[in-house]
Amino acid sequence: MAQTKGKIGMKTRLSQKQIGQRIAELRKIKGLSQKDLAKSVNVSRPSLAQIELGNRSVNILELQQLSIELEFSLDDFMSENFEIHPEINEENKKNTTVVEERIAVPNLKVDKFKNVLLYILEKCAGKPNVGETVLYKLLYFSDFNYYELYEEHLTGAKYKKLPYGPVPQKLNTIINQMIEGGALKRVKTEYHGYPQTRYLPLEKADLEELKASETEILDRVIEQMSDWSAAAISNYSHKDLPWLASKEGEVIDYELAFYRDAPFSVRNYGDEIEQE
Repeated sequence: MAQTKGKIGMKTRLSQKQIGQRIAELRKIKGLSQKDLAKSVNVSRPSLAQIELGNRSVNILELQQLSIELEFSLDDFMSENFEIHPEINEENKKNTTVVEERIAVPNLKVDKFKNVLLYILEKCAGKPNVGETVLYKLLYFSDFNYYELYEEHLTGAKYKKLPYGPVPQKLNTIINQMIEGGALKRVKTEYHGYPQTRYLPLEKADLEELKASETEILDRVIEQMSDWSAAAISNYSHKDLPWLASKEGEVIDYELAFYRDAPFSVRNYGDEIEQE
């Protein structure tokens, strides 16, 4: 037993996934966000997301804290016939929905978005493969990688799940503003026989508006993906869990970044688990 360091599950038939599902359901019934519950039990929000998904085990001290915050009996919780009472679920359903929606909605930072766009184009506009499709995906991975790593929004842009991959909303409006303001130029061309829309930067990004952590993420994404074809980067984005877990035409929830596995995840959850 000493080898398990107090991990739950050795003397019970419950799997980590079952434990995670029960914790997630009880959290939602209580109307708590992942952020609120994680803070209460002194774990990171991504770690709680991993627990709820069943990818991370829970030690006895954490489970005791969870039982206090979520008001359940440990004996009942670990039994096979544990049930969440439907009447409690219905009573809290409306409030839970409000909480979950509130934490998932980002706020677009227009100036930040413009500088991120200029920064990417400064590095990539000269590459013949970087048309709209590739640009959209570079923006998507920059935003979602930053959120997974730092739990903060980079540009705050919303991305919809569309047939060719995640597409940032309000991008056309922002680009038109930048073209009218002399910051960008739109070019219609062809690439491998297909029509292509490209954007050329006429101004440099204001680096005072970008933090070192932000440019670091941007550089990583650019280095990894900016040479990929439109088809390759689109196919890659279609395998990212936030995309897979979203419905066609819906806005992709940033919180889904915490459920990623390799090679998409940019955060080392193993180190966090050992530190907690």
